[in-house]
Amino acid sequence: MTAPSSSETSPVGSSIRAIERARQEGRAALVGYLPLGYPSVAGSVRAARAMVEAGVDVVELGIPYSDPGMDGPVIQAAADHALRGGTRVRDVFDAVSAIAQTGAPVLVMSYINPVLAYGTAAFARDLAAAGGAGLITPDLIPDEASEWIAASDEHDLDRVFLVAPSSTPQRLAMTSAACRGFVYAASTMGVTGTRASVGSGAQELVARTRETGAPRVCVGLGVSTAEQAHEVANYADGVIVGSALVKALGSPDGPDGDYEALQSLAAELAAGVRR
Repeated sequence: MTAPSSSETSPVGSSIRAIERARQEGRAALVGYLPLGYPSVAGSVRAARAMVEAGVDVVELGIPYSDPGMDGPVIQAAADHALRGGTRVRDVFDAVSAIAQTGAPVLVMSYINPVLAYGTAAFARDLAAAGGAGLITPDLIPDEASEWIAASDEHDLDRVFLVAPSSTPQRLAMTSAACRGFVYAASTMGVTGTRASVGSGAQELVARTRETGAPRVCVGLGVSTAEQAHEVANYADGVIVGSALVKALGSPDGPDGDYEALQSLAAELAAGVRR
């Protein structure tokens, strides 16, 4: 289950190609997260495409979930809005297809219960058919992921598992071996959200994860400004931004999203990783 080290061994839509392309340009990749169905399903597609136009390399599209364990208040509010608006798991495939037309890889982020309810094999099949790059599973660990690993292998999908500052060397090694695409390094313990600074242990976590054989490590949780993106880009292969982008899109109580503000922030973050 060792992750491939070359972009040549990855499927066309894989996040590996985007990260390797950024690496060839001497920079980190920018990964932008938005929740499906916020401000609407069509609005989330429009927002994701606006991010790509502004310089986001990889889109992370979250399936809204009623019991999120990792999401902070900004993303929770957006997910609640999406669920109350009728967004369902099946909506993700058409959205992925529309966003993938930009040429940017689209990774779906989902807690594992919605995937299990849909059917793991069916989800992998339909995600691949839609042109999706793969799946980020924040609450699934590799030693409990045999069904998803088999399905992602069958359909050439990226699988992204998380590591944290508390991860043991054994856990880091297991996760690095199981991932395909990149390892998601949570910069701090806790939930997502904008912060004044990125977790101080993030750089050490990236180094520790690479020591176990991970060829690509991206950092998320807490990155919200161009300066923070630049800081993380100095030691990580990718910078993941979520809450700040969702917040820029506007209040979930508003009638529509502020796509101009979203695109402006995405452009600032893109400039940060390119400095």
